[in-house]
This record gives sequence, C-alpha cells and structure tokens, in this order.
Amino acid sequence: MTSKIKINFLGTSAQIPTAKKNHTAILLTYEGENILVDCGEGTQRQFRIAELNPCKVTRILITHWHSDHVLGIPGFLSTLALSGYNRTLYIYGPKGTKEFMRDLLKVFNFQKKYEIIVVETDGGKFYETKDFYLESERMQHGIPTNAYSFVIKDKLRLNKKKIEKSKLPFGPLLKNLKEGNDIIYGGKKYKAKDFLYGEKGKKISLVLDTLLNEKIVPFVKNSDLLICESSFSSKNNKEAKEHLHLTAKECGEIAKKSKSQKLVLTHISQRYENNLKELLKEAKKEFKNVSIANDFDEISL
Repeated sequence: MTSKIKINFLGTSAQIPTAKKNHTAILLTYEGENILVDCGEGTQRQFRIAELNPCKVTRILITHWHSDHVLGIPGFLSTLALSGYNRTLYIYGPKGTKEFMRDLLKVFNFQKKYEIIVVETDGGKFYETKDFYLESERMQHGIPTNAYSFVIKDKLRLNKKKIEKSKLPFGPLLKNLKEGNDIIYGGKKYKAKDFLYGEKGKKISLVLDTLLNEKIVPFVKNSDLLICESSFSSKNNKEAKEHLHLTAKECGEIAKKSKSQKLVLTHISQRYENNLKELLKEAKKEFKNVSIANDFDEISL
C-alpha cells in the first residue's frame, strides 16, 4: 500500500504576516523525503513550534523570489549548519535562482558544512525516482515564478491472498510476477495478470502567487489535493489583477475545471483576517470540497 503523504502548513499569510498567520511555507513529507515549498521569514521558528526537525528537510522548492516567500532561507540554512546537517540539500527554483542563491550566500556568510545543489527549472519534470516525480510549470507573477506538483506514480501490487492460495514461494519468482512476467513453478504456468492489481498514485499541486492563466488547469489536472493562493476575494478583483494574484472564486473554478479532489486556500491577505468566511463562501460556490489553511494545519493523504 502506498505510504501516506503528509502536508504541514507552516505559514499561510500573504505579503504581510499577521498575529495568526506567518509568511508562506509548506512542508510535504513522503517516506524519506521532506520537501519544503517556500521559506518565508520566520519559517524555522514555525518548525520549532510544530515540533518538526529542520534537519530532515531534503529539498526546498522556491516558487519565486519575492521576499515573503524567501526571507527565511538565510536563517534556515544557517540553522542547518549549526545543527550538524550532514546531507546534500537540493534547492530548486525558477530562472535566476542560482544567481540569487550565490548572492544570498555571500551576504549571509555562515560556515557551511554541507553541500547545496541549486537547480533551475523552467517547466516539466525536474526530479524523478521509481516511486514519484516533481514537476513545475511557469506562472505569471511579474518575475519568474513556478507552480509545482508532487506525483506518486501508479503501481502494480501483488494480491497477497492469491499468492498465499497459490503457495508460491517468496523470492525471485514473486519479483518476476510483480514486474509483469509470467512464471513457471512446479511444472505449472502462473500468469502475472492473475496476481496483480493496479494501485492509483496521488498528485499534490501547489499554485502560489500568479495571475489567472491558461497553464494552471492543465498542470494541476486530476490533483488529489490542490493548494492554491487566494490573496483576494472577487470583490477586490481589480486589485488582484493589478498585483497578479488569484481570487477565491478563480481558485474554485480552477479546482472544478481541473477535476481536482480537494482544494485548500492559502496565502491569505491580512484584510480577510477576521472574515475568512467570505473567501470560503466564494470558493464554495464554484467547488464544494474546499477549506482555508491555518498555520500548523496538517493534511494526510
């Protein structure tokens, strides 16, 4: 059975943090991977409050280089150095990320005892294992900006009850069956298709900071979980367009058109601090299964 994916919302505010919402940071955990999406100011403190270990982070995905998404990076990297971080840290981001990281490491000159590898991605798959892959798509936010998806691949699984009934021995024979190959045991032929069943993968998509554009729906299509920035309500549609952001209504429309299973709104402007229901109601008119993320919320899939 596929391992659970856990999402920790460490920061859910927009450009200005509030007493309840810190700058953007989302941690995705799957087996040995701990992938941090954006690292707004104060993110490492959010890790402490949530009782999460920053030294378990394996990768950082940067959506874009606006300050509310990246000001936590210097302190986070310094803390890793002081905490004995001993693995290679991979940092991915849009065009310009390598230059920004070089400048950042010059300005904040800490004793780095671990390797940092920076990769720029301009769309498509940029990291893949036998179990999952990461992909990006360019968004529209005035500067190079990425949306990201984490996709667990479909798998073929052995039916344990049928295996037990057949009395086939564990070992290479079962490996061959799992790989889709027919086998012969005890003079009898066993067809792989009779022992295999498909297990559907999972898809998590994150769209943070962008103007509504034609690339979003195809990129997030069939997401089990769509995490989407909702900086404005449609009442402030003019401001949303001026600042190149989405409205809650647009998020709901994206979720519906993409046939996503669940929508979570984040990156909430401080103006809605005491009126989150306005955003939720607006999104729900377009898509029913929607919620608004608060700092330290957890979701498991």
